[in-house]
Formats: sequence, C-alpha cells, structure tokens
Amino acid sequence: MTDQDHDQDTLARAAQLWSVDSEYWDIWGRRHATAPATAQAVLRCMGVVVDSAAAAERAIAERQRSEWQRLLEPCLVVSENQRPHRVPMRVPVELAEERARLEILREDGERLECGLDLGVVAVSESQEVDGRLHVCKDVSLPVELPQGYHELRASVGSLHSSMRLIVTPDRAYEHPALRAGARAAGVAVALYGLRSARNWGCGDLRDLRELVDWAAAEAGAGFIALNPLHAIHNRRPFNTSPYLPNSVFYRNFIYLDVESIEDFSRSRRAQRLWGRPETRAELESLRAAPVVEYERVAALKRRFLKLLFTAFLREYRAGSPRVEEFRRFRAREGELLERFALYCALDEFLHARHPDLWIWPDWPEAFRDPDSAETQAFRRKHWRAVLFHEYVQWQLDLQLAAAQEYALRRGLAIGLYHDLALATDRCGSDLWAHRRFFISGCRVGSPPDDFSPKGQDWGFPPPDSAHHRETGYRLFAESIRQNSRHGGALRIDHVMRFFRLFWIPDGQEPSQGAYVRERYEDLVRILALESVRRRVILVGEDLGTVEPFVRETLACFGILGYRLLFFEKDEQGAFRRPAEYARQTLVSSSTHDLPTLAGFWIGRDIEARRSAGVLDEAAYRAALAGRAREKQNMLEALFREGLFPAGFPRSAAQVPEFTGELHNAIFGFLALTPSQLLVVNQEDLFKETEQQNLPGTTWQYPNWSRKMRFSLEELRTDRLARSYTAMFRNWLERSGRLNTRVPTEVV
Repeated sequence: MTDQDHDQDTLARAAQLWSVDSEYWDIWGRRHATAPATAQAVLRCMGVVVDSAAAAERAIAERQRSEWQRLLEPCLVVSENQRPHRVPMRVPVELAEERARLEILREDGERLECGLDLGVVAVSESQEVDGRLHVCKDVSLPVELPQGYHELRASVGSLHSSMRLIVTPDRAYEHPALRAGARAAGVAVALYGLRSARNWGCGDLRDLRELVDWAAAEAGAGFIALNPLHAIHNRRPFNTSPYLPNSVFYRNFIYLDVESIEDFSRSRRAQRLWGRPETRAELESLRAAPVVEYERVAALKRRFLKLLFTAFLREYRAGSPRVEEFRRFRAREGELLERFALYCALDEFLHARHPDLWIWPDWPEAFRDPDSAETQAFRRKHWRAVLFHEYVQWQLDLQLAAAQEYALRRGLAIGLYHDLALATDRCGSDLWAHRRFFISGCRVGSPPDDFSPKGQDWGFPPPDSAHHRETGYRLFAESIRQNSRHGGALRIDHVMRFFRLFWIPDGQEPSQGAYVRERYEDLVRILALESVRRRVILVGEDLGTVEPFVRETLACFGILGYRLLFFEKDEQGAFRRPAEYARQTLVSSSTHDLPTLAGFWIGRDIEARRSAGVLDEAAYRAALAGRAREKQNMLEALFREGLFPAGFPRSAAQVPEFTGELHNAIFGFLALTPSQLLVVNQEDLFKETEQQNLPGTTWQYPNWSRKMRFSLEELRTDRLARSYTAMFRNWLERSGRLNTRVPTEVV
C-alpha cells in the first residue's frame, strides 16, 4: 500500500466513523463519489482534523478513547417492546467482575435503586485503549419502564455515569378516523392569505375559525392544513418564508386576533387608538392590499399588543387566576421561551437605536452570546420587554388551542394539521439561543435532480447531531412537541433529514456536497413517542432523492408518506393509476413550491420563472415543450380512469384553458386513490393560477404573500366559489372521504 493509499484509507475510516457517506446515487441512477477534499471539509466543520493521515489517526484514537472510557452512553432510545431493556456498560477489564449500582429516575418522579453483579453478564465487545483492555457488557435492567424519558445512573468502583433512557412505541399514533380502511380529506391554506371583512390585512386565528365553519358545513373536510406558523421577522423580501423561520419553537404574532384578547377591552389607550380615523384607514388599506403587507401589519399589531400588555401588567402586579395561568405557561416553557423572548427584546432594542442593524451576527459582540454578562444584565434591566414577548406567545398558545378545540367541536375529525419546517434562519433566534446545536462552515442543500439540475443550496447550517444525542435529544423532542401541540396532524418538511442531510462546505457548489448520516432510528422513535403522547398523525414529506429504506422505515413506524400528482410517474413518464398509490400516504394536488393545477395547465409558472429571470430563452422553450408532453400524459391518465364526459378532446393541444371538466377529473383522480389522507390546496380548489412561492426568487416574485381568491364571506355567497366547493364535496362523498363526524354544541 502506498502512502497515498494509506492516507485515503485513514480518511475513509474517519469519514465512516463520523457518518460522512463515501458516495450517493442520484435520481437518474448515477453514482457520485465524495471527493476527499469535501470529506475533509465536512469533518473539519465537525471539529475533526483530518488534514493528514497522522491527524486522522489521532482523531480516530481520541474518539475511541472517549467512547470506551465512558461507563454509559449519553442517551439510549429503546422500544417499549424490548424486554428486558438492555443497556451497554463499558468498563476496564479489571472491573468486569465488580458489582454495579444502578439508580433509575423515572419520568414520573419515582426513584428505583438496585445492584447488579457484572460477573454474570457476558462480554459483548472489547477494545484496547491506551494499552488498557476495556470490555462492554449489555446489562438487562431489572425493572420494566413505561414509555417516556427516564434517567439511569450507574457506578462501578470509582466510575460514575448517567444516561437519558428514552422508551418509545414501535409505531406513531393511529387516528380513529383512519382505522379499518377509512380515509379522510382536508383543504390546505396559507393562513396569512385568508381574506375577510374584519381582519387586519392578514389572515388570523379568528379567520381560521370561520374557515373551520365553512370546512365543516360546506366542504365536508375532516381537517384544515396550515402553513408553518413559526415566528419570522416579517420583513420583505427575505424574511417572510414560513419555511425559513426565526424560530421553529414559537409562532408569528401577526396571526393573533388582537380584538379577542381579553386585555383589548380593558385597555383605554387601545380603545382610543382603535377609534381613530387613521387606524380605520390603515385597516381598510391593509385589507384592500392585493398581497400581505408584512411590515405594516406587524407594526400595527405590535403597537396594539404593547398597549394590551401595559394593561395586563397592572393585573400582573396585583395577581389573579389569569396571572397564575400565565406564570404556569412560562414555567412550562422554561428557558426555551425565555431565550426566544430575550432575543426578540434585544433585536427590537438594538434596531431602534441602530436602524441599519438587522441581524444578530452584526450586534455588538457581547450581545451575540445569550449567556454573556451584558446580555443577562439587559434581561434584568429590560424585564418588561422580555415579559412582553412571553405574553404574546401565551396569547398565541391560547388562541391556537381554542382554534383546535373549536375545529373538533364543529365535527372536523382531525382538526388542524400543522407543518414543521426543515430550516431555521441562520440569522434568527434559534441560532442565537442554541448555537451549540448547529454546525458552522457548512450549509444544507440537495444534490442535482430534475427539479433543480444544479442542486439546491438552502443556506442554513446542519444540526450538530452529536450534541443533540449528548443532551438526550431534549431540543429535538421539544421541536416536535411544540409543533404538534393544538393539532391532530403534523407534516414534517423533508422527513429525510432524520436519515441523512446533504452538507455543502462553505465556498463550494451544491454539486460538491456530501451526505451525512443521522441516527435515524433514535429520531424516528422519538417522533413516534411524541405522536402517541399528543395523539397526532405524522406525515413525512419524502419528495426528492429518497433511498428506498427511508420509506420502508417510515411505513414500519406508521408515518404517512407524501405523494404528489405531478411526481407520480412510472419509468416511461406515464402517470401512475390511482390504484397504484400506497395506502399509507397523503396524496395532494400540489405544494407551495410547485405550480397550481390551473397554473400548470396554462404554463403560468413557466412564464413567471421567465419574467423573474430564472429561465433563459433556451430553458424557457424547453420548459414549454416538456409541459406539453406532461399535459398530454396527464390527459391520457385521466381518460384511462373514465373521468371525462363523452366528447371531451383527447389532445391537450385542444384544451388551452383549465376547464371545469379537467378540474373535476383531476379531483376525482386524487379522491379515488387509496391514500389515507387527501389534501387539496385552496389555490387548486378555487382554480388560482399563481403559486405561493417561486423557487429561486426573492424580490422578483411576491413569495409567501398572495391572498386567497375568495374572501371568507364569499365562500358562502359567491356562486363560483360555492360550485367549486360542491364539486370537492361531491368527490369526497363518492370516494368515502366525506367527514361524517357529528359536531358537538358550539359556543
């Protein structure tokens, strides 16, 4: 073996130890080997120096040393059906016959103590570390633990260690509405885009209740699917995407129904401001705007919320049952909420004094650290500002809980369907508050595919998986817990993240990235645990480059896959028949990043991409030619299912518009699939041509701001809106998806 071969072999061993894939296969079946320079760059970002064979050998030896010299692993995730629970313990060989002392602190607070003779436990593995032999013994716990998060402490001789022991179910929650072959359907909306005669220029949580009434009484839907409600900075054009949030743990205050907050009627100053002509004029202007004016809506709501908070402060000082409820909310949320609120208060304070200061990496250095003395001094001095943002999140939690309760009372079997974004803004509060949980020097993206031939660079940092495990996956579990609260289903954007992520070293193109593996079984098991505890259906968005075992694993754990009409084709490019769709999936017409059905048919998305400069003339012509073929293939698929009336043209070229017959046929095609859940975007239900987001654009297109074609009032009164709703309901009834749950009394 040459020196170069030895160097490459050592680098490959290091890459394997730190879960950096040596290769990947793209969607066209082509193999891509990870370049040594890419592997080195990725490892360097993890803090692993492998610039030479000697450095790599030292890194490997240090990892081996740290693993074998620790009595217990930091965290172990096991099945509740694994009896007894087995825990690996690593000890120097001279302690292998000693007696171990175990202390188990259950999640419910019960404490159990016992002893265990290691001499009767067989050695499962051994390793020499620094000239000293260590052995591993898989110890069977003498007690059975229920589902939950427990702590195990162990001591052998002078060695002491502790681990978080997470006991999980083997499957996610199965909703009664989906048992025994039942299927359900819902309508997906961008909450910000709801229009009504009373909102403040942006859909809010009272609008959501009105939409629930329509879904229950008119559409026959079993749930309302929402965009991620995550907190964002509400600044156009770069800070309005719900999929690149300020925080995945907390929500955007522009969704608050300010008038329904109890303090609104108690605040004289708010009432005076409400009655001013300029306030009424601003409200009318915001409602009439064709898109959501994020900055103006946020400014107006923030102004009122601060007046409401001032009124609440008087009650806060005096104390009341309501104040105690707020204190319980703060105690439950703990440091997670405190850090988010502290970030918001600092951001507002610093920007007010330095208007050009927009992101925390540009803040004075002392304030970039949430634990610095200066930051903590700010928290104490400006405690009211911090408390204000906690108050706002409390109100959001109350209103969202009320919305889910209302949906269930109105008879929606599932209620609200939430969405958890993959990303978090690298300049947002999550990175500021929890920086140790993220890797610097790399960005997450995806390799080239037919959707993005050059690959995608999503611009946010990957998670530090080792630190997540070291801390018992607490932050990860909290992200699931926070987003599944007050809902009956949770969509997980890019569910493949739990298996692997595509890392792109800074300064490199997406095509030069590499996949890094995750401890997927740990993460999926925690998902299942939180799903069962919250009684929430899990839907994993598994579009793009997906390894077969990913979908097999999701299916094994009862997590629904995601199927889109546009992408379900065979090897020859023909659309799959409805019967070929897997049952344990959600089927949808489109997504926020793809053309609407009407936009697809008339090529509106292609024209928009050309206007935005995303397509040059050659790409534009190629896209039009490709679309003509796709439309013909779609038409043939719909004819194959007998979904057109006699005499309908069999050539797509003879159907230049998105006709009612075509609209009806596509809805029938989707409804007839065996997929457990059907979601129809409101844009597709109401034949809108413009999509919510045009990938690859920022200022060139009004992303994440388009309002719904029909107002909430028009859904019940407009003849055309009612006809679309009736068509949708008809297909739900014909396919057995109609929501039949009987509503309880609604107050």
